[in-house]
Amino acid sequence: MAAVTIKPTPPPIIVTPANDGVPKVSAFSLASIRAKKAIEAQQLGQVRHHDTLPTEKFTETDMLLLWNKFAQRLTDQGKRLMATYMQMNDPVLDGTTIVLELPNQSTKEEFLTGHNELLGYLRGKLHNHDITIEVQVNEVTETRYAFTPIEKFEKLKSINPNLELLKKMFDLDV
Repeated sequence: MAAVTIKPTPPPIIVTPANDGVPKVSAFSLASIRAKKAIEAQQLGQVRHHDTLPTEKFTETDMLLLWNKFAQRLTDQGKRLMATYMQMNDPVLDGTTIVLELPNQSTKEEFLTGHNELLGYLRGKLHNHDITIEVQVNEVTETRYAFTPIEKFEKLKSINPNLELLKKMFDLDV
């Protein structure tokens, strides 16, 4: 029979977070307020000023291509409502302002709550940080449905005026 040797297991290594020689500061002390202000001052130094951001020219075709690509990405992520708002009408480019027309005020407000992600995407991909999105409300675009026979006849007559001639010729009632 062969002898089996059992090796002793080494003691477990306990990992403690390194504090890099910095003493731990309570969140409720004056030192934490000073530390927070120092961090904020350091971050302000890293902020890029608007003058240094890129402002390359782009065409309406470039913008529409990225607009539709972003709408498709939203659809794939399950954010269909925002994607639907984006695809209701094609936006129009006016300088660096993208003008989008939506049918009512509530749609506009819903769009504006989620447009920051879109704006950041367009600014990054088009390399122009002067881009803004303006939403206009056009209440006229809402469709009116015909319910009564007279309304249905008037709707069809607006499509084909010859229906009035047929009605008179054959002495038809609506």
